[in-house]
Amino acid sequence: MAMAWRQIITNTKRAVSIPTQQAISTPGFSRFFSKSSSRYIVKVGIPEFLNGIGKGVEAHVAKLESEIGDFHKLLVTRTLKLKKLGIPCQQRKLILKYAHKYRLGLWRPRAEPVKAK
Repeated sequence: MAMAWRQIITNTKRAVSIPTQQAISTPGFSRFFSKSSSRYIVKVGIPEFLNGIGKGVEAHVAKLESEIGDFHKLLVTRTLKLKKLGIPCQQRKLILKYAHKYRLGLWRPRAEPVKAK
């Protein structure tokens, strides 16, 4: 009986263990890791942040730059402050959602592709 259990355990270990070369070359695995970080903007300010969000939020760039001024202050701004500035509800939600994602490191505004003349 002990011999049967020993064979089951060794066979399971062989089936579960994946050689390192095979794990690296697994198709579809590389899609989770981006090698080109040049698609993202290095310096992010209020205009770049709002243009990255899109959906009409970029119309409030001048208002937010004059009232808030600093990008890091925008990241910690609350909804009541944005409401007092006259930003509509849906756009406030977008700004706060993407500010939270940016703080966590889950989202960054993309760089605009250079247009060929």
